[in-house]
Amino acid sequence: MIPARPTAGTLPGAIDTEAGFRDDGAVFNPTETFMHPAAAPRRDTKAWKFQVWASFASAGLLAGTSLAWLPGQDIDRVFMVMGYFFTLSTAFALSKYVRDNEGRRIDTPMWGMVVWGGFALAMALTGWGLWRMEVNPTYKAFLGVSWLFLVTTVFTLAKTLRDEHECRIAEARALRSGE
Repeated sequence: MIPARPTAGTLPGAIDTEAGFRDDGAVFNPTETFMHPAAAPRRDTKAWKFQVWASFASAGLLAGTSLAWLPGQDIDRVFMVMGYFFTLSTAFALSKYVRDNEGRRIDTPMWGMVVWGGFALAMALTGWGLWRMEVNPTYKAFLGVSWLFLVTTVFTLAKTLRDEHECRIAEARALRSGE
């Protein structure tokens, strides 16, 4: 017996795994993987991995240097270090959330609000702390650019690490199915 078509109001591309229907009415097997064979993961080249890690290391070095030599009060330095780490951790969490929910939503909407809100709050508070510091504008610009460079390299690093993880999973599945 074929289950009833899902009700109106579902998100485009949403999959009702209980009923076995996509929102366009097509039937699917809920136990099959959602990765199309043509979209099998491809390994990144060694050159790309080197570039990603070198960019992340460079950004970390620049950000660390800018914080280590930050003129002013120690409280400003501590605030900025905490802000950088808060931003980095939320950027990794956001990367994971976006990637996990790429094909279909697997996390609750509340978790999405927590992840997006945490990242927005980290960016806003760190930016506010940078803006309110009483240091030379050139130094503020250096801090800001090194901070943004670090955040962008985190997203690239997270994607590269996740791609490698998915390749390893796909290879393990291929070995198991070949046995």
